[in-house]
Amino acid sequence: MKLKMKQIKYILLALVLVLFLNACNTKKQHSKGNDSPTIVNPYFGQKPPGLIPEIFAPGIVSVNGRGEGSISFSPDLDEVYFGVFQEDGNPSVHFSKLEGNKWTNPKKVNFTKDKKAGELHPYVSSNGKKLYFTAYDSEFGNGKIWYVNRFENSWSNAIQLDSPINGDEVFYPNQAKNGDLFYFNISKRKTYYAPNKNGEFPEVHEVEIEFGIHAFISPSQDFLVVNTRNREDAQRNDSEIYVCFKKKNGTWSKPINLGNEVNSNFRETSPSITPDGKYLFFSRYNEEGGLPNFYWVSTEVIHKLKTAYFKKEQ
Repeated sequence: MKLKMKQIKYILLALVLVLFLNACNTKKQHSKGNDSPTIVNPYFGQKPPGLIPEIFAPGIVSVNGRGEGSISFSPDLDEVYFGVFQEDGNPSVHFSKLEGNKWTNPKKVNFTKDKKAGELHPYVSSNGKKLYFTAYDSEFGNGKIWYVNRFENSWSNAIQLDSPINGDEVFYPNQAKNGDLFYFNISKRKTYYAPNKNGEFPEVHEVEIEFGIHAFISPSQDFLVVNTRNREDAQRNDSEIYVCFKKKNGTWSKPINLGNEVNSNFRETSPSITPDGKYLFFSRYNEEGGLPNFYWVSTEVIHKLKTAYFKKEQ
């Protein structure tokens, strides 16, 4: 009986010790939280949107008084690169990184070290080892696709992509998960893609969609999003976001308007899909002075349209 009572006593003491340690740990976490709030959402701690677009990171990324267009997150969602342009200046790429629990203040990067007048349309490759972007001469002329290689804590010097892609004036590079590179050929006014051949792009093929620019491919290549002037109302001149679905035979559906819940009476351009496939980003020109801010919305809006489209096609 005495032995049994001793065992109970030891168990109770152990339980008290565990509760005490947990209480100390909780207190420590709360104290740490007061000093440096933990960001559980990778997107600057922003509340994820639903089926209605929300402005993204206002005052941090979407800043009044300048325009933002084209945004790309790293595969791990701990870095972001986006285009910034002023009405009186050349476009540039800005960058922020998640360090610990906080995002760094976005700052300008200069990949070409002023060899080119402007840089825009950054895209972090599907494996995170390269960053592609469009480099321009003055006044958005002679656009070509360039890239930098990732070092441990930095990027290499900028290199113009050695590929038939740059045989014309081009912009807006982005990749599927398998590395196929999609882009828009300004000279031909058409979307093209270059199959990934061990990290090189020796051939190009037209993406046979009916219309649209700024085409962005989904990670699995089951759909792509574009923007173009509203096609449903001849009286309107504003640009809207459309989606094309890949059919079983490999062809693309007619572009489908994302609808009034996503599009507005303002211009919507430069769509992109996050690496996790969860969100659609785009620029909306609704700021005073006609400048754009970033908006984001759940890709559930696209999946709903996809279900309805293929159900109708049966």
